[in-house]
Amino acid sequence: MGFPELLQFTFAGLKNGAVYALLALGFTIVYASTGVINFAQGEFYMLGGMLAAFLFAAYGLPLPFAAVGAVAVAAGVGVVFELLAIRPRKDGDPLALIIITVGGSILIKALSRHVFGPDEVSMPVFTRGASLEVAGARLELQTLWIWGLTATTVAALTFLYRRTAFGRAMRACAVNRRAARIVGVDTRTMVMASFGLAAALGALGGLAVTPLTQMRFDAGSSVALKGFAAAILGGLGSPVAAVVGGVVLGLLESMSIAFLSSTYKDAVALVVLLAVLFMRPQGLLGRARREKL
Repeated sequence: MGFPELLQFTFAGLKNGAVYALLALGFTIVYASTGVINFAQGEFYMLGGMLAAFLFAAYGLPLPFAAVGAVAVAAGVGVVFELLAIRPRKDGDPLALIIITVGGSILIKALSRHVFGPDEVSMPVFTRGASLEVAGARLELQTLWIWGLTATTVAALTFLYRRTAFGRAMRACAVNRRAARIVGVDTRTMVMASFGLAAALGALGGLAVTPLTQMRFDAGSSVALKGFAAAILGGLGSPVAAVVGGVVLGLLESMSIAFLSSTYKDAVALVVLLAVLFMRPQGLLGRARREKL
């Protein structure tokens, strides 16, 4: 394999890794505030793509407005999900909450099939034009959008958590919810915000990738598994680790195609997930003693 081919696979891995990073961030944000794995996260990825395509095609909205509307609606669905399904479970039993998220995933998927139909939907790329040529490899303009959106999201989250009172309140809630409540933090609002924010991140990944791969009502589950594997690989509970895990997983997938076969692509996430859980459950960047950030 020549260098251009290897670079092409690297571009593909970084593109997929950026999407996995957005989903892993969603898993991490909800886990940090509640201690629960939100298995409905993949459905927000699906909603991002389906809603953007629907708003663009059915209502004729300009693409930027359709994209912003899709993210906003998905975030709203995340907030409503927390209010109606998570919050009423006042004892906060993690197992019960995880089962609720699984039920939420099934419900959102079923409703999406009813609203959007069983067929794949598509939408145009954000910027029209020929792919760039870099050292003999082709780089799609939509890939630059995916990287840019992920980098901007990470920068925005860093600013939110470190420079704003709201972000510091979310961090305090993540470290110790009871102590945060004692010092005046509205922990219920923080949990609700974490679900809305996680849903927005998932939707952002879905709408960014839809012009390249199309979207179906049942596309969320498989991507959610990879986002979860990325979060575990990096170290569940840390936003930085989630991004690192997403990028590493994307590259591993792409290299498995390059050096083995595309048959094993979807198995990589499962193998990585099991390997990390057996050998280093705290993840690549996690500490032996698990802490929430």
